[in-house]
Amino acid sequence: MNETIRKPRAAQPLFEGAEWDFALMHEVYEAVKDVALNDLGLDVYPNQIEVISAEQMLDAYSSVGMPLMYSHWSFGKRFVRDEMLYRKGYQALAYEIVINSNPCISYYMEENSMAMQTLVLAHAAFGHNHFFKNNYLFQQWTDANGILDYLEFSKRYVAECEEKFGQEAVESILDAAHALQNQSVFRYRRANKLNLSEHEARRRERVRNEEATYSDLWRTVPNLSKAKEPTAAEREAAERRLRHRLPEENLLYFLEKNSPILQAWQRELLRIVRNVSQYFYPQRQTKLMNEGCATFVHYHIVNEMYDRGLISEGALLEILHSHSNVVYQTDFDHPHHSGLNPYALGFAMMQDIQRICVAPTDEDRQWFPDIAGCQDWRKALKEIWATYRDESFVRQYLSPNLIRKFKLFVLTDKAAESEYEIDAIHDDDGYRRVRNALADTYDVAARDPDIQVTDVDLLGDRKLIMKHKRRNGVPLAEGDRDKVMRHVKRLWGYDAVLQEEDAS
Repeated sequence: MNETIRKPRAAQPLFEGAEWDFALMHEVYEAVKDVALNDLGLDVYPNQIEVISAEQMLDAYSSVGMPLMYSHWSFGKRFVRDEMLYRKGYQALAYEIVINSNPCISYYMEENSMAMQTLVLAHAAFGHNHFFKNNYLFQQWTDANGILDYLEFSKRYVAECEEKFGQEAVESILDAAHALQNQSVFRYRRANKLNLSEHEARRRERVRNEEATYSDLWRTVPNLSKAKEPTAAEREAAERRLRHRLPEENLLYFLEKNSPILQAWQRELLRIVRNVSQYFYPQRQTKLMNEGCATFVHYHIVNEMYDRGLISEGALLEILHSHSNVVYQTDFDHPHHSGLNPYALGFAMMQDIQRICVAPTDEDRQWFPDIAGCQDWRKALKEIWATYRDESFVRQYLSPNLIRKFKLFVLTDKAAESEYEIDAIHDDDGYRRVRNALADTYDVAARDPDIQVTDVDLLGDRKLIMKHKRRNGVPLAEGDRDKVMRHVKRLWGYDAVLQEEDAS
C-alpha cells in the first residue's frame, strides 16, 4: 500500500536504461539502504553482494544455494538437470539467491537489468536479510556467524575422507545420510548452534569419552513399589530406553551416537549432514512469511524510490511487471496450478495487515483488536516477522477479507463417502475453520512422516525398532519405505524394522 500523500520527486533518477556497473550498483544500494533502514526501520546483517553468471547460478542451485558445500554426486546430477532445462528454455533462473549468514551473502545474476538489480537488492539484501536476523526460529536454531566456517570445515573434511578412505566409501555413507535427512532434525528440543571454534574441541572430547560414556538413568525411574511389579524383561526394556533416550525423532543423531559398526569418520559425516539439515529447518517453516516479508519490503522500497524521483517510470514499470509475475496466483483449474503461491499469499497478508493498521473495517476491529487502527504498521509488521512461523502466522492473521479475496473454502474428502463435502464457507465459523485448515498445511512437523526410534537391544540381537505413526490412516509409500530402510540397515549394521501404527 503506497502512502496517500506523495512526496515531491527529485529531478534526476539514479539510472536510465538497462545497463549497470558496480559503481552504479553501489549508488543504488545506498539509496535502497536509506529507505530500508530510515523509513522501514529494518535491522540487517552487513551485506556481501556477489554478481555471478548463469552457469554459476546453476552451480549454486545444485549445492542448495550454499557457497561452500561438500562434494556429492547428487549435486552434479542436479546441475546437469537444471542446466538442460535452462538451455532449452523450460526453466528460468532465479534473479538472486540469499544466504542466512553474517555477513548476509546474496548472489545476483549478471544478466539482470539495472531495474532488476534494484528490485533484488531490496528483496534479498534487506527483505530476506531482516527476516533471517530477527525471526525467532533463526535466532534459536541457526548461527549466522558460524555457518560459513562450518561449511568450509565440512567441505574440507569430506575431501580428506575421500582421499583417505576412498570416494566410494564416503559416498555410501552420504547416500544413506541424505536419504534420512528430513527425519534427522530436532523439532521439539533445541539443537546446538553450529560454532566451528567449539566444534573441533567437542569432537576430540567425544572421541576420548565415547567408550566410557554411560548415563545411569535407571535411578530416575519412578518408584513402582505400589504398582504392579514389572517383570525382569520389562525392567530391562525400560532401562534400555532410558539409557538411549528413546524414543528419538532425529534418526541420524541416534545412528551417529549408537551404531555398533560406524567408525569415527563415518559418524562425523552423519553429524555434518544432520547439522546442515537443521540449518535449513527454519527455512522450511517460514517460506510463506520469508517471501511475503521480502516481497512487501521490495514493493515498498521501489515505490518509495519512485516517489523520491530516484527511479524512472520505465524502471518502475519493469519492476512492477516482474513483481506481478511473482505474486500471480493461478486458478485451481490452470494447467500449471500447484497450490497457493507463497509469494502471492504472503505479500497479500502483509499488505492486508498494513491496511488493518491504517484503515480497518468493523470486521477487522472484531478479528484483530490488537492492531486494528494502531496506525504504526511498520512496528506491527516487524513484530509479526520476528514472532511467527508460517503455521502460526496464518492461524493468527489470515483475515476474512483475504479468505474472500482468494475464494478459500474447506473441501472434505472422506474415503467412505462417494461425494466431496463443502465443510466451511464464508461465515464467522467458516472463516475460522478455513484459517485453521490452511494453517495446518504449513505445519512442517505434521507434513513430514512421524518416524522415531523406539527400542534397541545392543546386548542382545541388536535389532533396531522404529515406529511410524500414521496420520489419518495414511501409510508410507511402500517402495520408498523399503529403499530408505536399506539405508538405515547400512548405517546400523544389523536388522532394522519399521512398524506402523495409527497416531492417537
